[in-house]
Amino acid sequence: MTRRPLIGGNWKMHLLRADAEAFCRHVQEHGAHPAAECVLFPSAPLLATVARGLAGSDFACGGQDIHPDDKGAHTGDVSGPQLVDAGCSWALCGHSERRQDHRESDQLIGEKALAAERNGLKPMICIGETADERKSGATFEVLDRQLNAALAGRPEPFALAYEPIWAIGTGETATPEIAQKAHARIRDTLADLIGSEAASSKRILYGGSVNPDNAAELIAQPDLDGFLVGGASLDPERFLAIVRCCG
Repeated sequence: MTRRPLIGGNWKMHLLRADAEAFCRHVQEHGAHPAAECVLFPSAPLLATVARGLAGSDFACGGQDIHPDDKGAHTGDVSGPQLVDAGCSWALCGHSERRQDHRESDQLIGEKALAAERNGLKPMICIGETADERKSGATFEVLDRQLNAALAGRPEPFALAYEPIWAIGTGETATPEIAQKAHARIRDTLADLIGSEAASSKRILYGGSVNPDNAAELIAQPDLDGFLVGGASLDPERFLAIVRCCG
């Protein structure tokens, strides 16, 4: 089955409004009709700016996080209705930095994915193992556990992003063989959860020090359907170079 590549750009806690506006102008001028589906994930204060700046383009906007509740006394959090109101169509759920820095549990990630679905947002669910878990041989166990929890409520539609934590922001990238092995395992687990036909249509992205130099070799792997890009997504030309690798 042919799956259209999906490329996400996670800006994390970077860029200011002028930077975001300049990025969107570059996309409008140089990124028309990409072969891959593209979505940018700016920090919350930049969501409306980016959504406006991308209007009319083939790029979408998404939130870096979503609260399980649609409203309430949750200082500092962002709800699904607020993301939609800002112009989002996607929401990241379970990024490793949220799991680590904010102690987010597997169960909470599943609740966030359902909150996204409830509000018409597509959850991009992140899973991945730490360096210690990999060294101990627990990679598949961790991926299975995280995936089962994230999909317990059966959100639909969704995309997955495999992020080996040991490769995020370290400059160390999983080899194409390592990435493919993990992606194949994820698709097998998906088949057990939602059926083989549905699993074959789901896009599984790789995230972890992706750049224009390694993207082409990675995207050539049969179960790798795109990227969740971190640092390289802050430069529009580098980001578009990765997108072009998927064409």
